[in-house]
Amino acid sequence: MSINRVIVNSSPLIVLLKSQKTQLIPQLFAEILVPSGVFEEITTKDDVASTQLLNTSWIQRVEVNTIAPVVAAWDLGKGESQVLSFALKNTDFAAIIDDRAARRCAQALSINTIGTGGLLILAKRRGLIPSISPGIQALRDAGLWLSDTLVNLLKQQVGE
Repeated sequence: MSINRVIVNSSPLIVLLKSQKTQLIPQLFAEILVPSGVFEEITTKDDVASTQLLNTSWIQRVEVNTIAPVVAAWDLGKGESQVLSFALKNTDFAAIIDDRAARRCAQALSINTIGTGGLLILAKRRGLIPSISPGIQALRDAGLWLSDTLVNLLKQQVGE
């Protein structure tokens, strides 16, 4: 299944902004939504991610006023809950999330997800980047914790 529409949580967006990899998102997806709770979470801080997000034209803010009870039961953060509630209701959107509990919730609810590392795999497969190794290092340098096991799995997925 090809993913064309996504809704993004704060941690992937922050790491992508800080690692200078956000340009991949509009190259990979036709529609990119950010819930108002995620937007506020990022822009209330005075850092690189906040400044860059405010100057990003391809992001569409969306209001998610109701959290689905099946999502609320997982007691996730505001951003994760908004992202997953939206994706649950709008099944043609995939959720870009990294949080382990949120990914488990999504899996339990059959919500299509992709992680930040998965974005690099997509970019490589679509010919947007020659290798995922520099991107993985940039994500790590920006603060994303990736185990060596996961890094090896990501590299294996693209034959590196």
